[in-house]
Amino acid sequence: MVTRVGFIGLGHMGQPMAAHVLRGGYELIVYDLRPEPLEALRGLGARVATSPREVGEYAELVELAVATDQEVEAVVLGPDGVLSSARAGTVIAIHSTINPATARHVGAAAAAGGVGVLDAQMSGGASGAEAGTLCFMVGGDRALFERCRPVFAAAGSHIFHMGELGMGAVTKIAQQIMTCITILAVGEGMQVAARAGVDLDAFEQLVRVSAGQSHIADHWREMLQRMDVRTIELFYEGLRPALSVGHELGVPLPGTALAQQLIAQYLAPR
Repeated sequence: MVTRVGFIGLGHMGQPMAAHVLRGGYELIVYDLRPEPLEALRGLGARVATSPREVGEYAELVELAVATDQEVEAVVLGPDGVLSSARAGTVIAIHSTINPATARHVGAAAAAGGVGVLDAQMSGGASGAEAGTLCFMVGGDRALFERCRPVFAAAGSHIFHMGELGMGAVTKIAQQIMTCITILAVGEGMQVAARAGVDLDAFEQLVRVSAGQSHIADHWREMLQRMDVRTIELFYEGLRPALSVGHELGVPLPGTALAQQLIAQYLAPR
């Protein structure tokens, strides 16, 4: 059973997730490059680390919510990374949207020291992180998954085991493709309705009971109000692994490529 948790990456998603871990009764150590979220979590009772190495030395489960594949590799495999101090039996859960090859590469490096890795991708956005209703899609050893499930449940209400290491990332990629292409569809429809003078309150109610219904459409204006430049960048960056995996699998993804190029046009803060 996990009692000591580490959390690295305290952005829009990571900070509220870490707070839920604390509320779940776990001992928590946190690390980020920015002092503000560290101090906020210190105020809630977390221990603050000065490096990923310190997190690896303390925690039985290390959760990562950094932005890119490169950042995942740096905080895990770097000279001052988690693996430089983690003991055998430690588990690393990667929540970042990454290429499945990165998860497998990190997993192989960790296995040499008896450390387990799960690619525990997530969906639900900042609002889901704050509410503790995230959806986790997890790849990796089933026994490790079950061991970590209670910690994931502190921040999530839907937790799925998707298969071997890397399958969590593949699942997130497929889900992210659907999400981002839907954003374009909803953005175009809303733009036409608004420009023509349609009552948007009435239009949104109609869409909820018509064939155009989607989670994105249901929360469109709320989502736009919460949007900022960094979140838009994360949508863009999150489609890089999707296009890479599509190329590797020989699956053409023209809609995904278009979504990556145009998504900022529809999500720009108003």
